[in-house]
Amino acid sequence: MKTKAADQHSNSEDRTSIAAAYDTIVVGGGMAGLTATAYLARAGQKVILIEKNKDLGGLVNSFSRNGFHFDAGVRAFEDAGIIFPMLQDLGIELEVVKSPVSVGIEHEILNVVDINSLAEYGDLLKRLYPESDAEIDQLLKIIRQIMKQMDVLYGIENPLFKDLKRDKSFLFKKLLPWLPRFLTTIGKINRMQGPVEDFLEAVIQDPSLRDVVSQHFFERTPAFFALSYFSLYLDYFYPRGGVGKLADAMQEKILQLGGQIKTETVITVVSPAEHTVSDSSGTYYKYRNLIWAADLKTLYRITKVHNLPALVKTRFEEVKADMLKHRGGDSVLTLFLQIDEPPESFGRITNGHFFYTPSRQGLGETHRRDLQAMLSRFPAIGKGEVLAWLERFISLNTFEISIPVLKDKDLAPVGKTGLIISLLAKYELFEKVQEAGWVEEFVAECQQRIISVISESVFPMLKDKVIDGFMTTPLGIHNRIGSSEGAIVGWEFQAKMPVINRIQIADRAVLTPLPSVYQAGQWVFSPAGVPMSILTGKLAANKVIASQTKNRRLQRRIKRH
Repeated sequence: MKTKAADQHSNSEDRTSIAAAYDTIVVGGGMAGLTATAYLARAGQKVILIEKNKDLGGLVNSFSRNGFHFDAGVRAFEDAGIIFPMLQDLGIELEVVKSPVSVGIEHEILNVVDINSLAEYGDLLKRLYPESDAEIDQLLKIIRQIMKQMDVLYGIENPLFKDLKRDKSFLFKKLLPWLPRFLTTIGKINRMQGPVEDFLEAVIQDPSLRDVVSQHFFERTPAFFALSYFSLYLDYFYPRGGVGKLADAMQEKILQLGGQIKTETVITVVSPAEHTVSDSSGTYYKYRNLIWAADLKTLYRITKVHNLPALVKTRFEEVKADMLKHRGGDSVLTLFLQIDEPPESFGRITNGHFFYTPSRQGLGETHRRDLQAMLSRFPAIGKGEVLAWLERFISLNTFEISIPVLKDKDLAPVGKTGLIISLLAKYELFEKVQEAGWVEEFVAECQQRIISVISESVFPMLKDKVIDGFMTTPLGIHNRIGSSEGAIVGWEFQAKMPVINRIQIADRAVLTPLPSVYQAGQWVFSPAGVPMSILTGKLAANKVIASQTKNRRLQRRIKRH
């Protein structure tokens, strides 16, 4: 017997167009959604990927303006034993180059070449902080230990992307000998899950040195994740044509495999009991399985749990409450510049991927206590005080600078250079300024100050050579990508996370309280980047395929009896 609510829902569905029925619907066209869709299409499923934007890739996206090519999100990739095995498994060819990294503080700049560069980094720090020699040696010792652990963690191709039944050589010669070392390493990693700020406080007395080591990481980043950065520097690679080429290649593969893609479509309702989703135009899509590879808060806000069993409803509401009380992590403020200066001028100073701190002083409490105190007094606070804080924030910060043309000579007009300059930023600040009615003025002030600081320190040629510039803010990321609080790696780091954050149980990260609904992407594992998004996309696809296989076996048994 149907309830009144169920009758109303059925009637509304009858009055609304139904696009089609699918084995699986994937919502969210970032790397997790692209990965899940590709593997489901390869498995022969009728699958559709639905994305709110015109372009796929999310933060893995490139664009061009006036002949200058820029990367809108990530600046390069680290393989982590995941990206290359995934590409090989799917038969995708992607032309890539190494993306060498430089690190700099004030006028001290180091090009990172190999593991021996770590000692040079230590010498750089000692020249700037001569009273901290012994502590710097202790820090380097810890980083070397972590690098060895990273070699174990990512020392082989991730077995999730290997056919272990056919590849016996990989199974017996690589995977099985590696597993004991992996389990031992995981135990060591789990002992370094506390915030990097707290960890460094026990190692380094000088607060400025602590800041310079840690301030380009997200607040309360786990110590292991943060101090593994030297390993990541050696692992970075860059697709020719920009990072967006990875998303383009995945899109092409999905279409080759028979998958469907629908862009510029916003899913507004999920109805697990009816196995439907509907978009903003009122079109319904039926599914057997749903993979949500977009913002998790959105999933829990738009899901209607009518007609579900009471236990499922209760569990869903518990998880929903936990999700909604947590916030997304730090966002990023990015300046894109078109420069009338040849790439060689920049190449004489740095590599194409550059982490640069213009002052050895460090941020101190500028971006934490001082910022929170200022935010608490909006909107009464005056512009002058906000801009004075902004001056400190930008002049003492650490910038991630990407120069695409130094990685691929075709990514800028001849004799000119495009620069991407980013720094971590809080969504709440831009939200408050927007509410106060002067966000455009504030963004312009950010741009002017960034150009001033960088031109007065490491790139003096900027001062008179800027052709054009524009910025993206946490507000823009929130609006374009759809991520809560403009976050770029998922959740802010807290003692208790609303999602899985242990690699040995990563397969559980894709489960939800809802029947036949799975989750994938940067929001389902913390901390998350492109490799983890790909991994969870594959895990979610595997769950769907296994469920489908189980159902087919059950149906065959029923028919036999």
